Amino acid sequence: MNNRNLHYFISDVHLGLNIFEPAIREKKFANFLNQLPDNTASVYFLGDIFDFWFEYKYLIPRGFTRTLGAMANLTDKGVKLFFINGNHDVWTFSYLQNELGVKILKEMTITEIGGVKFCLAHGDELIGERWHNILKGAFKNRLLQMLLSSLHPRWVFAFAMNWSRHNRLRCGNKLTFRGEKDPLFKMAVNFERSNDVDNFIFGHMHTAGGAETPKGAGFYILGEWIYGCEYLLFDSDTKSLKWEKASLCGQ
Repeated sequence: MNNRNLHYFISDVHLGLNIFEPAIREKKFANFLNQLPDNTASVYFLGDIFDFWFEYKYLIPRGFTRTLGAMANLTDKGVKLFFINGNHDVWTFSYLQNELGVKILKEMTITEIGGVKFCLAHGDELIGERWHNILKGAFKNRLLQMLLSSLHPRWVFAFAMNWSRHNRLRCGNKLTFRGEKDPLFKMAVNFERSNDVDNFIFGHMHTAGGAETPKGAGFYILGEWIYGCEYLLFDSDTKSLKWEKASLCGQ
């Protein structure tokens, strides 16, 4: 199909998080992907799609079969899939790229869609939390990754599930957008002083909302997919960027 004009921006689905029947949530998310319209051009996954992801050479985490199949189905139909690692799914090595045709983007990526320039990131590395960045740096260290992969999956995945219990989405509260007080907004303001950007789109904060920077760029934080399920949809024909809400949430 030639007239592919729809571009989706999604983050913080946290598939596998043990809340609200995780298997049912995963099935609903896969159905959402399978039902994207034929004029879909691309889907940008901006981190924490999986609450935990670690690849061994011949093994990946269980529980995401439908979603992985839906992603493969999209790429088979010519839809471009892009993935930015979040702090929960940082350990993607080659499976998504080689098996599903997904392109991995760096944490802060500038891309142009239909003549509109977007700055995309998960956002966890940009908010200036020193200890978080030290921990994320350790997670990215090749030596530590090799040591972790030498452990039996039983222990690695058990550790991940225990870590997941501290996810702030388990507290039962939908977080509120902070606008200009958001640390990512301050980062966007600093970045646009020397870079031309039309829209900043981030995840991580779980606080769906939008504002405008001093230079007139759009600033957006994507929603999480436990309580809100808000995502952004860009139409490259009309140059419109609007909020949409999936029907997965509110169990």
